[in-house]
Amino acid sequence: MEAVYAGPLKLKNIQQPVPAYQILPARHSDATSVHPLDTSAPSNLLGSASEETLLDTIIDGRYQIHRVLGRGGFGRTYLASDMQRFGDLCVLKEFVPTSRADYTVQKSRQLFEQEARVLYEIQHPQIPRFLAWFAEKGRLFLVQEYIDGKTYATLLREKLRQGAAFSEAEVTRWLADLLPVLEYLHSLNIVHRDISPDNVMLPDGQTHPMLIDFGLVKQAVNQIWAAYAEEGSTVSQASFVGKLGYAPPEQIRMGQCYPCSDLYALGVTAIVLLTGQEPNTLTERDSLEWCWQSYVQVSDRLTQILNKMLSEKPKDRYQSAAEVMTALGLTGAASSPLPNPSVRSSRPTSNVTQQQRSPIPPPKPLPVLDPKFVERCRTELARCIGPMADYIVEDILSQTPHLKPEQLVQAIAAEIPNSKQAETFQQKLRSR
Repeated sequence: MEAVYAGPLKLKNIQQPVPAYQILPARHSDATSVHPLDTSAPSNLLGSASEETLLDTIIDGRYQIHRVLGRGGFGRTYLASDMQRFGDLCVLKEFVPTSRADYTVQKSRQLFEQEARVLYEIQHPQIPRFLAWFAEKGRLFLVQEYIDGKTYATLLREKLRQGAAFSEAEVTRWLADLLPVLEYLHSLNIVHRDISPDNVMLPDGQTHPMLIDFGLVKQAVNQIWAAYAEEGSTVSQASFVGKLGYAPPEQIRMGQCYPCSDLYALGVTAIVLLTGQEPNTLTERDSLEWCWQSYVQVSDRLTQILNKMLSEKPKDRYQSAAEVMTALGLTGAASSPLPNPSVRSSRPTSNVTQQQRSPIPPPKPLPVLDPKFVERCRTELARCIGPMADYIVEDILSQTPHLKPEQLVQAIAAEIPNSKQAETFQQKLRSR
């Protein structure tokens, strides 16, 4: 195994930032070259083949591989042609289980199908269509529309070679194009989870950017693999979903995502486009505060909007893309009709059925919870997951401060990845 420095991490009750490292598995010695985040490069099917031998490989009797587009913590992404659609180009995204246990594979497949079905329902001109999913030899695949164009990471590099990053006017227009897309997704209770310059693309010959590479299915499969990869193990083999530097603190520390988590990542991407600097350069080394304004001068209005999007605590950010559009003076600028649910949940989206995704009305105001009971919850949670207990309890209460005791116990239990520990936690709190 090896450790890769991931930057400073700011922890509760610790004044100085501490160094954070990403633990990586031993690398394979064959041709299965993987991305540093890749925790699972299996030895069968495509994983054992070099990129040269993958050419013209046919998967599922239908998809012909042309080349590898990228690699990540869950497997490779391929450019392929659909032989049953007259050779139309498409993108295959693979997800490789970290365990070959039958139960893990079965649960992964069930959850994968469930989340793939949610993605299949997305219909937006600025989101590539999700066409199908299938399983082959223990691997899970998503089939997605191929978009021919350049990512904003590539466009930024091209602009920097010409001597300048994106202008304030360009970034404001870019935000105006993408915020309605996020408003549409969040109205469906879907959080993207992985916004960065690499995951926003400008199609050739078009003026509106497209949002690609959702983290939704990655997170779904991630949770199953983390819970069942090794029965009884306290060490997760799951990969981080998101991109360090762009993902907000709650996503890095706990794997939780809200609509405002996407807005945070969108804000980071915006300041990267404005400054031409990587996120780690745009934060103070000691305080971890954003210092992007020292690299570029923009209007006070845009500065205030971006700083609010970049707030460390979720509750201090804009809570919806619509709020950001209003702040930018873009009300009514949505690029397509949006569903109009009466209420949207402020808790993070979870991997559940569409019926369970229905928005839940906010709880009625109730008396403040007994501090002694809250402390017991923290203590029992710490026995299950360690020092992150304080942060999780604080986060739940900051988002939903008027929970009943039983509701608090259920909310905390939902954050415990091991189902047996979650059940034990609930039993202990109910018995007192």
